[in-house]
Amino acid sequence: MRKICTSQAAFATMLLILSALVYSLHYILFRDSHHLFMFLVGDIAFVFIEVLLVSMILHRLLEMREKREKLKKLNMVIGSFFGETGTDLLRHLALFDAEIEKNRSLLQIGADWQSKEFTNLKRQIEKGFGSLHAGNNDLVLLHEFLATHRQHLLRIVENPNILEHDRFSDMLWAVFHLEDELGHRRNLCQLSEVDLSHLSGDLQRAYQLLVVEWLAYLQHLQTDYPYLFSLARRLNPFDPQASAEVD
Repeated sequence: MRKICTSQAAFATMLLILSALVYSLHYILFRDSHHLFMFLVGDIAFVFIEVLLVSMILHRLLEMREKREKLKKLNMVIGSFFGETGTDLLRHLALFDAEIEKNRSLLQIGADWQSKEFTNLKRQIEKGFGSLHAGNNDLVLLHEFLATHRQHLLRIVENPNILEHDRFSDMLWAVFHLEDELGHRRNLCQLSEVDLSHLSGDLQRAYQLLVVEWLAYLQHLQTDYPYLFSLARRLNPFDPQASAEVD
């Protein structure tokens, strides 16, 4: 670090010396201090505009470009999550939803959907979605599924790009917490009503966050990758007749 600072200081000193030499040469050749100082003041005045262009406008453009690149990489990670774990996890969690029939209809994604439809539905779901109860289906099967995919989830968490997406990170933590809760029960087939109620809250949290992220992912595909959107829509986890085959 000290070596880098020394090199930068030497480079800056060299530039200042060269500048002084050029100004001196100008004075020796033309003997016109009036124009020399006039141009010098003009150059100094332009420095402030240059700082504005570089520090505010150009820097902002570079930040936006970097953010787009990070978002692109993040969406690839999110795609991997839903391809290997997320979509099937939604199918498992939906079995605990007492309102699944109503929600199946709500989550039938149209081929002609635009960003507006996705945004409105996400807002609706964020206000409240589903009614999950831990006693509505087999917790053992759910835990086995989560345990099987734990390593994949851990690899996703290790990706530094995940830190750029708070909502997706929150959803992953909710899924990890659910897996931990299930894993620490001695017997998932013999739980008290109080314990089932507690697990129902964990199921509800993971389910709601996961559905919102699934919709956000579909919205991204619909905008940037229509062919991937077509497949994801045909594999809709809320459609019992879902099939990759095109009718």
